[in-house]
Amino acid sequence: MNPVPMQLALFDLDNTLLAGDSDYEWGQFLVDRGVLDRDEYEAQNNEFFEQYKAGTLDIHEYLHFALGPLARHTPEDLARWHADFMQTRIRPMIGQPALALVRRHLEAGDLCAVVTATNSFVTAPIAREFGIPHLIATEPEQAAGLFTGRVAGTPCFKEGKIVRVRAWLEGLGRPLEGFSRSTFYSDSQNDLPLLSLVKQPVAVDPDPTLAAEAARRGWPVISLR
Repeated sequence: MNPVPMQLALFDLDNTLLAGDSDYEWGQFLVDRGVLDRDEYEAQNNEFFEQYKAGTLDIHEYLHFALGPLARHTPEDLARWHADFMQTRIRPMIGQPALALVRRHLEAGDLCAVVTATNSFVTAPIAREFGIPHLIATEPEQAAGLFTGRVAGTPCFKEGKIVRVRAWLEGLGRPLEGFSRSTFYSDSQNDLPLLSLVKQPVAVDPDPTLAAEAARRGWPVISLR
């Protein structure tokens, strides 16, 4: 009896698996801890978040803003803050329906990855919390073990998600087109490029633009809330 071939399951993170946005919350967490100045940072963070939701975000402008704080603090401080961030901000955003969805794919033996625009410093512990073995995220540049405040390589955003997913799969010797079933779960209009490429796109608690596009194309819509 021939084994069932491995299938591909890709998960957006913010407002998909999480009932919230980890990138936005990390910035607000640092403001609330007094690490970042509220007057200088909070309004800009909110503005970028609104641009993201509207589909108008300039990813390079945003990353210059978002990765800067990583470069101004020691790895030890960052790790300590992130542990508190996981406990106080992230775990409350992880619901049982999202955990069950991931578990179903893992137990089926699917190749699973989080594919997120949020940087890997913020998201790697979150992917581990879900038990997802692979993370494709925007990579903050490092030099001599310290963050530089710049991005390394292609940001994992919009069409960049396709670039990054293809590169990851090529490294595994598993081109995207070789899967008989490839699924991507996302909430956001920003993910329409990758949703349009996989064989089974799924809209999860979608924003209005994605909801309309899913209805037009007959894509399934689910809620993890």
